[in-house]
Amino acid sequence: MRVDAFDFDLPERLIALRPAEPRESARLLAVDGAGSFGDRHIADLPSLLQPGDVLVFNDTRVIPAQLEGRRIGRGDTEPSIGATLHQRIEPDVWKAFVRGSRKLKAGDRVSFGEHGNVCLAGSLDAEVREVGIEGEITFAFDLSGPALDEAIANVGAIPLPPYIASKRDVDERDRCDYQTIHAREEGAVAAPTAGLHFTDELVSALDQRGVAREYLTLHVGAGTFLPVKADTTEAHRMHSENGRIEPATAERLNEARRRGGRIVAVGTTSLRLLESATGEDGIVRPFAGSTDIFITPGYRFRAVDRLLTNFHLPRSTLFMLVSAFSGFETMRRAYAHAITEEYRFYSYGDACLLDPALP
Repeated sequence: MRVDAFDFDLPERLIALRPAEPRESARLLAVDGAGSFGDRHIADLPSLLQPGDVLVFNDTRVIPAQLEGRRIGRGDTEPSIGATLHQRIEPDVWKAFVRGSRKLKAGDRVSFGEHGNVCLAGSLDAEVREVGIEGEITFAFDLSGPALDEAIANVGAIPLPPYIASKRDVDERDRCDYQTIHAREEGAVAAPTAGLHFTDELVSALDQRGVAREYLTLHVGAGTFLPVKADTTEAHRMHSENGRIEPATAERLNEARRRGGRIVAVGTTSLRLLESATGEDGIVRPFAGSTDIFITPGYRFRAVDRLLTNFHLPRSTLFMLVSAFSGFETMRRAYAHAITEEYRFYSYGDACLLDPALP
């Protein structure tokens, strides 16, 4: 399918630069399987779900994965390097998208942190292990495991999406705003943004409604923001992300479905991991590893009955995913409606609650 079929024009004023206050005041576009729309708010979510339904949250926690540094030890110059960590490979090895990657080659040393600040046992230094395509670099750090995690937290910044970071500076407020209330497993470099709408008060209302909650972990990578450069969906290479579904979680999800409950994925990250872990028989299985599942129109969904998600970028893999879930023409009309009604888009924006397209 041609990628330009998923293009649309979005006025810049509709790109949200801060989340709604309070969070549950964000708007919610409800889209049913027949393609009808309803303008609601996140606070209405309990009334849109049924007792026995299960909300599945991604409990990943965003780390300060934006690092600034310089190349050292080669020649008289020390050029600046900007790295956004996006996938952990080993306790001391990360893949990163790098600004200034052409200045690096395998074996180079890079020192991260302002003026090479000392961090724990030493400066946060790394060696370039591999230079990949499209600015991707594999770094082997001098620190490992929890020591490396603490070092990154000390010198790194929250990696806001480029459509926000290009319009304003990252500040301390973002360390809270760009984190869900369910965040506990460190490793993401982008937030599972549908989860940003939830507050303790909303969760309490859902509990009273009899809506269950389950958690999985998918460490969202910066690759989620990469543009699709191929002309067709078949030619696009999907980024890989690491995830985990515990055996007990898989069993509870299967049991909920056996009782007639609907599985409601909170965000495309939860959906992608659930679909990766579910067989053709519709049974969710435990999962631990990486997934590069790429969902486009024509995909047959096996695990998820409804999807809560934000509004996504044109030509993005996520707009392709929602088009696969609710129907291509339905989602084009839904996004046109959202633009006309001035919904707020992207990570800090409003949301939609999607039903699958009717057969």
